Amino acid sequence: MADLFAAHAALLESAVAAARGRGFWAAFPENPKAYPEGGAAEAKAAFAAVKDQPFELAAGDDAPLIGAEVSPFGPALGITYRARAVEDLIARAEKAGAEWAAASIAQRTGIALEILVRLNTASFLIAEAVEHTTGQAGPMAFQAGGPHAQDRGLEAVAYAYEEMSRVPGAVVWEKPMGRSAIRLDKDFHVVPRGIGLVIGCATFPTWNSYPALFADLVTGNAVIVKPHPAAILPLALTVRIAREVLAEEGFDPDVIQLAPDTAEAPIAKELATNPAVGIVDFTGSSQFGGWLRENVKDKLVFTEEAGVNTIVVASTSAFGPMCQNIAFSLSLYSGQMCTAPQVIFVPAGGIETEAGRKSFDEVSGGIASAIDALLSEPARAAAVLGAIQNPATLTRIEEARSLGRIVRDSAALQVEGARTATPLLLAVDAADEAAYLEERFGPIAFVVAVADAADGVARAARAAREKGAITAALYSTDEAEIARAVPAYARAGVALSVNLTGGIYVNQSAAFSDYHVSGANPAGNACLTDAAFVAGRFRVVCVRRPAAA
Repeated sequence: MADLFAAHAALLESAVAAARGRGFWAAFPENPKAYPEGGAAEAKAAFAAVKDQPFELAAGDDAPLIGAEVSPFGPALGITYRARAVEDLIARAEKAGAEWAAASIAQRTGIALEILVRLNTASFLIAEAVEHTTGQAGPMAFQAGGPHAQDRGLEAVAYAYEEMSRVPGAVVWEKPMGRSAIRLDKDFHVVPRGIGLVIGCATFPTWNSYPALFADLVTGNAVIVKPHPAAILPLALTVRIAREVLAEEGFDPDVIQLAPDTAEAPIAKELATNPAVGIVDFTGSSQFGGWLRENVKDKLVFTEEAGVNTIVVASTSAFGPMCQNIAFSLSLYSGQMCTAPQVIFVPAGGIETEAGRKSFDEVSGGIASAIDALLSEPARAAAVLGAIQNPATLTRIEEARSLGRIVRDSAALQVEGARTATPLLLAVDAADEAAYLEERFGPIAFVVAVADAADGVARAARAAREKGAITAALYSTDEAEIARAVPAYARAGVALSVNLTGGIYVNQSAAFSDYHVSGANPAGNACLTDAAFVAGRFRVVCVRRPAAA
């Protein structure tokens, strides 16, 4: 058994320091050029090799085969996966989990770090899987599905290790009692919470799952990974690599298992309510998130759900760059990010800019024109937009056209076989809350006419409090106005970006610096990553006995 903790000690030390400092740090390079030459071509060949056949994780597994993944860019993947029965998954997790729980913190942490390093070497293959299940364009699939997801997993490992390290192993407790003393030997044991169930989503299967997956593993919990039926492969590859490392280190690979299902026969509820499951992590719709909160009250439940992200445009000294920044945020991955803006509040009387006053229509038109310019070159448009993951999103776009005045209509790209749509931009009045204050997932956005900037900020903060929001943005040249707005957004529990222009966008969330989801509004109670996300995944039990003389 290798000393993986020692082998990766420098990586862990850097991750812990980065999590404390919250400055820029990335363990895994996001630039594909930082990886060995030929990796992308090898990954395409490896991806082709896994298609149109069963994806086996364990020799001799005779469980039924399921799987119906179809690339948003056209072809069916033809991959099937072993679907073990829930009772079998639970029994295997309990058996493997006993030995895993008994492993030292250093052992578990070292193995988790080794898994992350191996996932990084497989980033090109994982990117292929992410691209052809989620519809992310190639560059995003590589970055978000690979290095950025791995950084988020490492961040969770660092936090979990830090929290467990606060617990001493053995101490001598001595209490003075006059001329004598009472002396006890105390042994403190970190005890896992129970089986961890990680329920993945269809749009960011690795990025949203890795924090929970690795937090569970490091804290001693066996893990069952239940991917979305439309995006199984990225997590199947992840589980395969994790099982390989576990087996090499002498552990039962069933410490982590894949639990695929179908849309017609889902198993998430059955798994979540099983008494052996102690932790449930879910990314997805508010409907299922609400069901979990109501029906799984005896377990630790973390969710990231729907929300309505907003932008308030009060004034700007860079009208063109502002419009370009907003246009990119609306267009990136066709608005299918949980951080993408949906509502843009603009004073009905217009705003002040460096080029004079701009009317409401000029502001909305400027954003529409910036979208057109961004997407005017077909190759660039395809790289920014990617594809639409779920056909239901196209129906949603069609239905949304009647909700307001169309400032910019949505249209498909001319990409053969791909399911695509450019942003739909609608203008509405502030009173039309039924239109713009419901989450409308996909490339749908509203420019909302409000009384003034203060009204926009108040409405944005209320939307976050009542509907949930992960991100918010504010454009203003008035520092006093910004200072007044900051507490309102903070109380609403939403991360605020101010006056973004250039190469950083409200959609983006950086591991080791940005806290993704505050846990302070209905968009979710998980925060990636803080101490609260990891600390409840284990408990501390003490054994006391009189100290030896």
